[in-house]
Amino acid sequence: MAAAAPATDGVPGPGPPGEVIHLNVGGKRFSTSRQTLTWIPDSFFSSLLSGRISTLKDETGAIFIDRDPTVFAPILNFLRTKELDSRGVHGSSLLHEAQFYGLTPLVRRLQLREELDRSSCGNVLFNGYLPPPVFPVKRRNRHSLVGPQQSGGRPTPVRRSNTMPPNLGNAGLLGRMLDERAPPSPLGLPEEPGMVRLVCGHHNWIAVAYTQFLVCYRLKEASGWQLVFSSPRLDWPIERLALTARVLGGALGVFHLGVPVEALFFVGNQLIATSHTGRIGVWNAVTKHWQVQEVQPITSYDAAGSFLLLGCSNGSIYYVDVQKFPLRMKDNDLLVSELYRDPAEDGVTALSVYLTPKTSDSGNWIEIAYGTSSGGVRVIVQHPETVGSGPQLFQTFTVHRSPVTKIMLSEKHLISVCADSNHVRTWSVTRFRGMISTQPGSTPLASFKILALESADGHGGCSAGNDIGPYGERDDQQVFIQKVVPSASQLFVRLSSTGQRVCSVRSVDGSPTTAFTVLECEGSRRLGSRPRRYLLTGQANGSLAMWDLTTAMDGLGQAPAGGLTEEELMEQLEQCERAPLSSSRSSLPSASPRTSLTSLHLASSNTSLSGRRGSPSPPQAEARRRGGGSFVERCQELVRGGPEPRRPPTPAPRPPAGLGAPLAPPKVKLNETSF
Repeated sequence: MAAAAPATDGVPGPGPPGEVIHLNVGGKRFSTSRQTLTWIPDSFFSSLLSGRISTLKDETGAIFIDRDPTVFAPILNFLRTKELDSRGVHGSSLLHEAQFYGLTPLVRRLQLREELDRSSCGNVLFNGYLPPPVFPVKRRNRHSLVGPQQSGGRPTPVRRSNTMPPNLGNAGLLGRMLDERAPPSPLGLPEEPGMVRLVCGHHNWIAVAYTQFLVCYRLKEASGWQLVFSSPRLDWPIERLALTARVLGGALGVFHLGVPVEALFFVGNQLIATSHTGRIGVWNAVTKHWQVQEVQPITSYDAAGSFLLLGCSNGSIYYVDVQKFPLRMKDNDLLVSELYRDPAEDGVTALSVYLTPKTSDSGNWIEIAYGTSSGGVRVIVQHPETVGSGPQLFQTFTVHRSPVTKIMLSEKHLISVCADSNHVRTWSVTRFRGMISTQPGSTPLASFKILALESADGHGGCSAGNDIGPYGERDDQQVFIQKVVPSASQLFVRLSSTGQRVCSVRSVDGSPTTAFTVLECEGSRRLGSRPRRYLLTGQANGSLAMWDLTTAMDGLGQAPAGGLTEEELMEQLEQCERAPLSSSRSSLPSASPRTSLTSLHLASSNTSLSGRRGSPSPPQAEARRRGGGSFVERCQELVRGGPEPRRPPTPAPRPPAGLGAPLAPPKVKLNETSF
């Protein structure tokens, strides 16, 4: 930064335009005229040379400015010629320095150049945009809503729906607006009711959850996405969301599990809620019956067909046949049975079930891959002819040193993710007549990381809304969705099998992305249409954007071969807030003191207390020069650094005699293939 030490003599003042000014910028000498530096009014240089900013001079009498000389060179050339040549300098760095020096014409030109590659209509993958809905106000009593509904914090006309009673007036608007603020978080930070916290989809339906209400959209062939449901304002922040399009209609109901809900999902017509405490609840959408049962502490789950499998902390895998749930209501028993126990009795922290195509009258092979708290990955198989004897251990991998947080067994690949910065290992699976084979068996395919830093204070949306995946059908290519920093507006889509980049998308309105998911949408009834895969992104301003992943997958190979480069990663980190962050994702969210379960027509959500967002700020530039440890560790250290707000020009130490060219950051070779 520019030196701003008190000077007893030699303070620049008004002088002739042709006076030669000598500058020492970061140790490199520059010479130019006063007229060149001051032709832009109210800039840093005009203030410096007029005496409004005190200066510090080096041993030769040149004015010392503690900034990057490499970026200063094209800035000085612009002041001389009014033409910009930025070759060899990153555009964001040049814009940052131009803003520091207060060079308004240059700032406008650089911002315009950036906008040439961006459009509010998105790129070719951009498929649709849904604006923020009308926010419901708090219910005063069972039958009425008082006050105007809010959209983006501003009063808007009331939009009626089949679930919202009539508006009774707007007297006392200011008092009610203050009363309608969301409750404070446990950290004392204000909640942001307009931020998308969760988004999920099923067939041609989308559900979007905000802090205390949710909406549903339905795709109609001729008119596109239409808002078909809006909930009233709920009493607690929403932290889980599930959606099914198989059951139409239904009344509003509230069901209590009594403990924090960690997972919420549908298996057929049954809504399943699980808790790490070991409690499981099942709601039948047809009979409207709710049943709760205790099992061992649950650490993972997966479903295949009508079977629900639960991985527990004692190393056991339990299964529930939810198809028989209506028959078990009279006995008040879900018929939870132990299927398998880990040989080492390690906790089952990740679970994936794959049903092979039916090859005989006896039924399917059941293949189960699971990860453990010690980092092990095991594959067990159940032969249809040996149902009574239970699954048999098929293969074991010990390639992770941290607990396995995700696992996926598909037709062609086995994918595991551990808690070490989302480290991914993949294997290709050999099959014979659809069944997994030992000849030649699973062979290693790729190793990479899906680096995704999370905020400790909940910034960037609900943690459940930022799940990296993998997403997609098990018989097709699956993808990871990578959001590097909580405040990022750009997402990277990567193949789950190799880590190759499929595409990257950036929010069309510039707002941070706070939630995302992938929707497998049914095809149109028109001849030649096919199912489409969409990436849905919820934004901090309440809007929802849709991106065509089918088109991106068709053009696979045009994007860069690997993950994020070091330059792209640093660009993402520049958006990162300086609040403490964590790069390892926990397989289980934190417990909440109050939990209830709500079923609303086609969408169901669990409500509990949530985290809060902070404001983004750029990271410390000095962190780029840090050495020691792996590149990922240095990135984690960078974002864990304490706050260092921008300061006005302050005095810099007098440079030592013989100061030469500035020291360049050391070149550190990466020890990770991709991020």
